[in-house]
Amino acid sequence: MIELIPAIDIIDGQCVRLTKGDYDQKTVYNDSPVEVAKGFEALGFKRLHVVDLDGAKSKHIVNSQVLSRISAETRLTVDFGGGIKTDEDIEKAFAAGAAMVTVGSIAVTNPQLFIGWLEKYGAERMILGADVRQGKISINGWKEDSSEELLPFLRKYVDAGVKNVLCTEISKDGTLAGPAIDLYRQVMDAYPGLHLIASGGVSSKDDILALDAAGIPAVVFGKAIYEGRINLREIVKL
Repeated sequence: MIELIPAIDIIDGQCVRLTKGDYDQKTVYNDSPVEVAKGFEALGFKRLHVVDLDGAKSKHIVNSQVLSRISAETRLTVDFGGGIKTDEDIEKAFAAGAAMVTVGSIAVTNPQLFIGWLEKYGAERMILGADVRQGKISINGWKEDSSEELLPFLRKYVDAGVKNVLCTEISKDGTLAGPAIDLYRQVMDAYPGLHLIASGGVSSKDDILALDAAGIPAVVFGKAIYEGRINLREIVKL
């Protein structure tokens, strides 16, 4: 069965969601990401995806204290992303309790640094973020589009030992319009051994079942939870 990973996105210490990565289209859902995380754990979830949106925009980690509290007050396996640009940032994330980190922009702008982290911390603790807009990898909180195309971008890092990839179709993110299943199938066809985490557009249990039927190993979803589109007690039993 597909691995289910609820998401918490943080701005100003609050649990929020954006639409298509647009900071001007922000909805605040809860003032306490820690309480939201505890709620996921109480329902039986084991994993959590935490995104420091302030960090992504500022190009350095901002909300490490929230990560520390979630890590200290739950037993969730947390992967953390947003603003990890330097050795200091990645050390701060792990020190704050992240079991894994998601790194995207640095893999585009400084490949040798990313590969160094991969070698130092190990492939199991590193998730390559591949955020896609119109076929190209987007960076720096989705504020910039690179010239990197998705499948060749993934190839060089799969060859370097990457095992985990979080792929977000930006045009779908926060829209509740359904996931980009064809895109994820392309990735899995090209790299069948990859632990691909699909992200963006999930609106219902049916979307999750469709991803599972397509052979996608894992899914991150957030807005559908906060908008009441998904019964968490039901899907955690899938």
